[in-house]
Amino acid sequence: MQWFVLYTKSRFEKKVAERLRNLNYEVYCPLVEKQSKWSDRTKLIKDPLFKSYVFIRHSGNPKTEVMSVSGVVQYLYWLGKPAIVRQEEIDTIEDWLRTDDIEDCTIASLTAGDRMKIKEGILKGHQGVIKEVYKNSVKLILADLGCSVVIKTMNLV
Repeated sequence: MQWFVLYTKSRFEKKVAERLRNLNYEVYCPLVEKQSKWSDRTKLIKDPLFKSYVFIRHSGNPKTEVMSVSGVVQYLYWLGKPAIVRQEEIDTIEDWLRTDDIEDCTIASLTAGDRMKIKEGILKGHQGVIKEVYKNSVKLILADLGCSVVIKTMNLV
């Protein structure tokens, strides 16, 4: 059995995951907690880590049943074939989300384009380039992993 990536309609990640689970597929939709602020209240919500993407595990070729689920747009393709995600990569995402060493911090004197190295945590040793600087975090592009992450810790050098 292999993990594949499904591209979903915008904001349909959790709905697609639930619909696929109801069809007895193994599905992974990593969620992160964040505060969402409205004009009348602030609420802690669980938001998908990867916008418009859900991981599905099955054997064989993409199935018509999966494509007929409401909210599924298509499989993600790499070099003309459905993209396959290794189990180690899924495990790394899960480990990273379980890490509790997040601290509140204010980042100063960092600018887009600076090179950074993560010194602690699940991504220890990876280097990246700062894409954006926020009040309590930075968006870091990790070229060796082919992704960008928002770092909210003091784990930077």
